Amino acid sequence: MADRMLRLPRHLGIHSGGMVMCDRPVIDVCPVEWATMPGRTVLQWDKDDCADAGLVKFDLLGLGMLTALRLAFEHVAEVEGVQLALHSLPQEDPAVYEMLQKADTVGVFQVESRAQIATLPRLKPMRFYDIVIEVALIRPGPIQGNSVHPFIHRKNGREPITYLHEKLRPALEKTLGVPLFQEQLMQIAIDVADFSAAEADQLRRAMGSKRSRDKMEALRGRLLQGMTDGGIGADVAEQIYDKLRAFADFGFPESHAFSFAYLVYASTWLKAHHPEAFYAGLLGAQPMGFYSPSSLVADARRHGIRVRRACVVASRVHAHVERAGARPRGDDGSGGSDGAGGGDGVGEVRGVRGLRPRPTFAHETWIEDAARLSARGADAPTWDDGGSDEVRQDAGAGTAADPEQDPAADVVADPEQDRAFAMRLGLAPIRGIGEATAARIVAARDERPFADAADLACRARLSSRQLESLATAGALRAFGGSRRQALWAAGALAGEAGRTHHATGGTWVQEVLAGTAVGASAPVMPEMDAVETAVADVWASGLSPEHHPTHFARGRLRSQGVRPVSSLVAVDDGVRVEVGGVVTHRQRPGTAQGVTFLALEDETGMLNVVCSAGLWARHRRTAIRSRALVVRGTIERTDGVVNLLADGMRPLRLAVATSSRDFQ
Repeated sequence: MADRMLRLPRHLGIHSGGMVMCDRPVIDVCPVEWATMPGRTVLQWDKDDCADAGLVKFDLLGLGMLTALRLAFEHVAEVEGVQLALHSLPQEDPAVYEMLQKADTVGVFQVESRAQIATLPRLKPMRFYDIVIEVALIRPGPIQGNSVHPFIHRKNGREPITYLHEKLRPALEKTLGVPLFQEQLMQIAIDVADFSAAEADQLRRAMGSKRSRDKMEALRGRLLQGMTDGGIGADVAEQIYDKLRAFADFGFPESHAFSFAYLVYASTWLKAHHPEAFYAGLLGAQPMGFYSPSSLVADARRHGIRVRRACVVASRVHAHVERAGARPRGDDGSGGSDGAGGGDGVGEVRGVRGLRPRPTFAHETWIEDAARLSARGADAPTWDDGGSDEVRQDAGAGTAADPEQDPAADVVADPEQDRAFAMRLGLAPIRGIGEATAARIVAARDERPFADAADLACRARLSSRQLESLATAGALRAFGGSRRQALWAAGALAGEAGRTHHATGGTWVQEVLAGTAVGASAPVMPEMDAVETAVADVWASGLSPEHHPTHFARGRLRSQGVRPVSSLVAVDDGVRVEVGGVVTHRQRPGTAQGVTFLALEDETGMLNVVCSAGLWARHRRTAIRSRALVVRGTIERTDGVVNLLADGMRPLRLAVATSSRDFQ
């Protein structure tokens, strides 16, 4: 009984994008029930029964990249006056294929994962159909079916292109004899077994079923008989059938691959020709994609993009593109946040009256902790064997211009590259702000410019905590003073008698009666240094527009012989190195051989780390819990792809908080 029930459906599920079309009320054709979501209904038949009844079924894919592309097109139209659309992009642009061959694909649709980045330099796409194959090739089925390496070897001339039988050539020639698409198998069935188009479609449906192996077995006799009648020997016929049966587990429609490949092309084209709009579109469409906003901004900096922090007088709800030389009044456009009013830390905070000392907020304590950590020395580390030895942060070496002391210090990754546009971060990602509050700020600013922080708080109905978050993010710099002064002012605004309004919707600052407020100057406060600024940025918005977290540790890492990622391009295969960086991804569980992959990122680039089962077992606690690591291992270089085969790791403690995206 258990064996008979093994392959039966175990629960009811709903396809999130499955839709049907009917020429009459669908309830006249099949039973319908109410869905959990109000106003939605669910058909009680599965997709096969719906198809048998003549209902037209299709799937709607809610791809975040479509939103990102739309936003990017809008940014380009606004700042450059160029109208772009998916159907009008230049075709077969060499810059697109150059970028793909270099695997410079962070943020690009479908080809930004570890496996895709490792494959692109080996596949070397040179035309659009190569992208189609790339999309179909790096999927669980072809990888498990051992189709990836044969195709790459054949494309690079390292393996002869062969066919089990000459009748397979018409269907498989365009993929070098390696089956990848459902349409190919339909054509194979027609060519070698004399299937009709209807029978071939039945085969396709069998391959797409969750229980495709059973349905394929039911067609076995028909396939073998057809091949025998066509003059194919029994042994070859069995081999062909075995390939068809294996492919039933991972067949991918070529039409889907074409559609996905065009989004790959479009997103790569934007990254190559309009990078500011590309990154702004990605940030505006979050959450989506393989990489966090922090990694996207870091990649933008590495491409020489000028990234400007959020500002209440310049930013919109989400990131946008602005001309590099055009800045709203009161915004100097620099990446730094403090020091605009001088280096002594004294100045009047505009719009704040009756100021008084207030308690220190939690995130300010984190900033002070970061300062103590950056000033603390660290002994030479030892390799982790389950203990707690760490590489600690050193902000004293390898830091760039301090934005607190040098407000002109900008965030251009390549100072030699003069770009016409800059990307301005949005207000919505700031902690406690969100789209609704950001929209209120922008709407109030559009009515008339903000006079000061108090005017902003009153007209945008900001709570004290929201004002503190904006101050922590450096978004109030346009009103003058340093970031600490802005934080002090936010607390004073909230604490001044009669200036807060309490209601069900929240607490926000209100105007005081005319003539009842008194003025005061902000007290002397130390300026934030670069580390404290980065800590404040990450606390407030999850990223630093200026520096990567490892930037501040580079001096000490260099003294310990730990290499930056970018230096590995000059390291020979088989050389043992040490590399440090934040862990952006952990891909678990491991492969069939127990291999687990980590992605490390520093201020210079990204690196794929290969961890054997034994290494993972020895360092499991460190590998899972550490936000940043120093990894020791051997360089593996194949066709321009660089991996690190790890043989040891230890924690790298950074003052600037980081997080990873772990995939199961």
